[in-house]
Amino acid sequence: MPAIQVTNRIFIDESELDESFIASSGPGGQNVNKVATACQLRFDVAHSPAFNDHVRSRLMALSGSRLTLDGVIVITARQFRTQERNRADARERLFALIREAAIVPIARRATKPTLASKKRRLDEKSNRASIKKGRGKPSFD
Repeated sequence: MPAIQVTNRIFIDESELDESFIASSGPGGQNVNKVATACQLRFDVAHSPAFNDHVRSRLMALSGSRLTLDGVIVITARQFRTQERNRADARERLFALIREAAIVPIARRATKPTLASKKRRLDEKSNRASIKKGRGKPSFD
């Protein structure tokens, strides 16, 4: 089976995707009652050789409620009236999730405010306080 290129470095074998079609709700008239148009896509993340451990763990974390206890991502697409469009939609949603997991997050480095920024903040606070104090009733001292 041919491999599907998801990113520059991630390729998924077509045989790893398990697609089944189920009865759908929503638009379609009588067609909804007769034809199974909704696509349920299953992808076993836990046992896929396409990922390293970092991408796999990020993908499993991003999957949320779509991830089963066995490490399988289940995506159900029922937005469209045809099997082909629902199948393409389910695949694109899976690939978008994988692309998002492949991006390495930038580590945040904690910084301290400069002395000048602390002084500016305190000056602005005192300026604002004097503005508000001037709004009150005048005192007769």
